[in-house]
Amino acid sequence: MASMNEFGNNLYTGKTSFPFVGKRRLWFIIAIALVVASALVPLIRPIQFSIEFTGGSQFTVQAPDSRDQATATEAVQTIVPEAATKVVIVSEKDVRVQTDQMSADETQQVANALAEAYGVEPSEVTSSFIGPAWGENVTRQSLWGLAIFLALTFLILAIYFRTWKMSAAAIIGLLDVLVITVGVYALAGFEISPAAVIGFLTILAYSLYDTTVVFDKIRENTTEDGEQSARTFGESVNLAVNQTLVRSINTSVVAALPVGAILFIGAFWLGAETLTDISLSIFVGILVATYSTLFVAAPLYSLFRENEPKIRERDARILDARSRAAVEA
Repeated sequence: MASMNEFGNNLYTGKTSFPFVGKRRLWFIIAIALVVASALVPLIRPIQFSIEFTGGSQFTVQAPDSRDQATATEAVQTIVPEAATKVVIVSEKDVRVQTDQMSADETQQVANALAEAYGVEPSEVTSSFIGPAWGENVTRQSLWGLAIFLALTFLILAIYFRTWKMSAAAIIGLLDVLVITVGVYALAGFEISPAAVIGFLTILAYSLYDTTVVFDKIRENTTEDGEQSARTFGESVNLAVNQTLVRSINTSVVAALPVGAILFIGAFWLGAETLTDISLSIFVGILVATYSTLFVAAPLYSLFRENEPKIRERDARILDARSRAAVEA
């Protein structure tokens, strides 16, 4: 415990320092590579959207003796040969079948065919459908929600920190989190459902919180830097990130542990599918958000500000003074 406290104290005083700003070119290359890889995932493994977004018919066969997925596909195609079907096992006991949208007569015939194929009573097969207009509305509302969230985030941060450059760095960090999280989600083969969208918005809020705490310390350090300060602007930013590093790690661990428990115990073990949708997006997002704040948003803000005339002139004066002091020594 003492060594951990000493480590945190060394980070805060600058005795121990990780080069978040000094090696930002490396971190940016890694970040770009992760974003590009995540963006290319759908080309290899297309993103799957749930029926709430695509529209269609859904049938659930409750607790059949056999859960053979081919049986469901064959039963559907005996009624509607051209229908595209997707069959999954729910809670390890029910069979859920999703198809293109069908008419009322086709829906009834398919339900009866599934009941006969699985040897259950017709009452044990439930059916529902979601029209394409409803799915389009869900998609549109989700995109509007994301756009409004990002716009308000940019505006509020610009007002709070009194500079649009912090807002820009934070928004780029949020987009980095969103793209990578969706890429991991697609790579894992999970459907993007309304619950997953809620998870994405939740981790954006978490990422924003983490970034705001770090940026607040950055503002404190850079504001306190007077003409006699021995630190350059980039060094002050790097010190602030190191000073909040332990807090960021602790917050991420505390947040990720219960979400991980929900994901691996509640979802995978107990088979709660809705929990899987939301917990996977939040779990991955928490980890990516911590990385993005430390390695993307903070170094990017430093890059945005270092070319300002006053800051560039001040940094040059500090570096020149160091050079003279080294020669005299």
